[in-house]
Amino acid sequence: MQVARDSVVSIHYTLTNAEGEVLDSSSGGEPLAYLHGGGNIVTGLEEALEGKSAGDKLAVAVPAEKAYGTHDASLIQQVPKRAFQGVGEVKAGMRFTAQTEQGPRQVVVTRVAGDMVTVDGNHPLAGQALNFDVQITEVRAATAEELTHGHVHGPGGHHHD
Repeated sequence: MQVARDSVVSIHYTLTNAEGEVLDSSSGGEPLAYLHGGGNIVTGLEEALEGKSAGDKLAVAVPAEKAYGTHDASLIQQVPKRAFQGVGEVKAGMRFTAQTEQGPRQVVVTRVAGDMVTVDGNHPLAGQALNFDVQITEVRAATAEELTHGHVHGPGGHHHD
C-alpha cells in the first residue's frame, strides 16, 4: 500500500537542524504513527512521503515555510506581570498556555524586566529549515474511528481512556 490521504503511516525518523544537531528521533523506541493528510506532521515531510511505501528510506530537507513556519514578530508580546497571577516567580524559559482570539496558544517567557514579561508564541522551531531521515515501517488504511477522531489509535498513536 502506498502512502496516501487517510492512510496510517508508521515511520522511524531522525530530525536534525541545519547544523546537523539531532533535535528529535524515534531511534530506540516505537515508530511514530500518524494519519496522513490530517495535518499531524509538518507539511513538507507529509508531501515528501506521499506515494511512498513501507520499507522506503528517504532524506527530506524541509524549508521553514513547510515546517513550523517563519518567525512571526507579531507573536512576541509584552504583558504585565500581574497576568501571571498564582505563579510564583516568572522566569525566562517558562512555558504557559495563553488564551487568544484564535484559541489556546503555547507561549514561552523570553524576558522579564521589572513589571513587564515578554512572551513568544512562535513554535520553538519556527524560522528553521529541518532535515528528516525517515524509514517507512508500515502503511495501512485508517479505521473509521481514526478518521472521525483525526488521529491514529493504538501503538504509536493516541490512546483513549
